[in-house]
Amino acid sequence: MLHWQQFWGQVLTAVLAIWYLCHMKAVKLEKASFGFHFGLARRYLALGMTSFLSQISLVAAMMAINNMIQKYGALDPVFSTPEYAQIPMAVVGIVMKFFQIVISIAVGMAAGCIPVVGFNVGAGRNDRVKALFTRLLLGEFAVGAVALVIVEVFPQQLIGIFGAANESQAYTDFAVKAFRTYLCMMPLATVNKGTFIFLQSVGKALASTLISMVREVIFGVGFALLLPLRFGLDGVLYSMPVSDVLTFIIAACVIVMTYRQLSGPVVRPVSGEVTASPQSVHL
Repeated sequence: MLHWQQFWGQVLTAVLAIWYLCHMKAVKLEKASFGFHFGLARRYLALGMTSFLSQISLVAAMMAINNMIQKYGALDPVFSTPEYAQIPMAVVGIVMKFFQIVISIAVGMAAGCIPVVGFNVGAGRNDRVKALFTRLLLGEFAVGAVALVIVEVFPQQLIGIFGAANESQAYTDFAVKAFRTYLCMMPLATVNKGTFIFLQSVGKALASTLISMVREVIFGVGFALLLPLRFGLDGVLYSMPVSDVLTFIIAACVIVMTYRQLSGPVVRPVSGEVTASPQSVHL
């Protein structure tokens, strides 16, 4: 039943998208619009590959985390018993659901900036792009801070929302620890995610891709594999905040570079069309 619901949901979405494309007022589609333009495709592919690689690297990180949870959960004195064996995996699944909700808000905020950034970069108004970047970073940090307060102050209430209010004490204790440890750097996680997407909007697809893959593959997978060797099951929980802190250090350097480039001069072509200077769109 769920399979057919997803199928018809995708069909309906596709029909609405086609209808919208055919009724746009700002852009009129013609036969020539459907021709292949290699130059444009190459530019779009770079942006699309960024999202693709980010998603693939996230899957790799989650596979590593799940494998480590199963491995070191079986070695834990409490969760090695058959009665409690499924608790670590179930708890981390709930924590990740909440994390995805918060990250979706962060992604939505950053994605909403893309058309505004594109217009102002094309108009040569780097000052507006810089101001928008500042507001986005502050907004992302605020979202992460609110999420941090929730997971640190109300972890048991969160457990109840996801249908685990009547579980054993071992379940509750591990869930509280997981929420408070795994998500203790949420403000940095939301800032990192907003930075990745904003860099794409100003044409820094390569920088965005590299930082995202460093976060998910090198840090996300690496620390999920290494920290449990020293800290056991808790090491899996430590991998998330450690990765976010190190990623933020790298992102902060790129943020400073972006600010400097947006403060640079704007080049105006002879044709009279206004565009951003090359250094404002390339790392």
